Amino acid sequence: MATPTKVSAVDEITTDFKESTAAVLTEYRGLSVAQLKELRRSLGAETKYAVVKNTLTGIAAKEAGIDAFEGQLAGPTAIAFIKGDAVAAAKSLTDFAKTNPQLVIKTGYFEGKALDASAVVALAALESREFQLARVAGVLKAPMSALARTVDALRIKLEENGDAAPAAATEAPAAEEAPAAADAAPAEAAEEAAAPEEK
Repeated sequence: MATPTKVSAVDEITTDFKESTAAVLTEYRGLSVAQLKELRRSLGAETKYAVVKNTLTGIAAKEAGIDAFEGQLAGPTAIAFIKGDAVAAAKSLTDFAKTNPQLVIKTGYFEGKALDASAVVALAALESREFQLARVAGVLKAPMSALARTVDALRIKLEENGDAAPAAATEAPAAEEAPAAADAAPAEAAEEAAAPEEK
C-alpha cells in the first residue's frame, strides 16, 4: 500500500515531467556531494537535477505519458528536468560527463520524443537558441520544434554513420529557421552567422 510520502513523491516527479520540455536520465554512482552541487550549478536555474527513486519515477513517468525511460531505471538515478534551453542543458551535462566519467547519460526525451544517449550528445552539439539569436542580431528565431526536427535528423545520421554527428547537421536550425529578413541584417551579423562556432 502506497504511503502518503510515496504518493507525494510520485506527484512531484509527475509534475516535473509535465512542466519540462526535456529530461535526461543519468546514473551518478561515484559522484561526491560537491560534484553534484557543481553539476546543478552548471545546469542553471531552469533545470532541476534531482536524485529519484526508480520505482516511483517509473510510476510518475507513466502518469505523465512518458515511455522514454522504460527499462532504464536501474542503479543510482538522477534526472535533469529541463524547462529552459534544452541544448544548453544537454551541453552542460555532456561537458560535465567528459571531466567526470562517473556521470553516465542513459536516455532522455525532448518535446515528447525519446532520445538515446547518442541523441542527447547530438543535441548538445547544436548551438543554443540564444547564441543563434545573438549571432544574427535578433533576426533568427529557432523554436523548440525546429530543434526537435534537427534531433530526429541527427538520430537518423547517427544510426547510418555511427556515433559522430556530421558537422553540417549542427547548423541545421540556423539554416532552416532564418527568415528572409536575415538578408537585411547588418553585414557584421551576416559574417558572424557564417563563422563557425568557437569551442
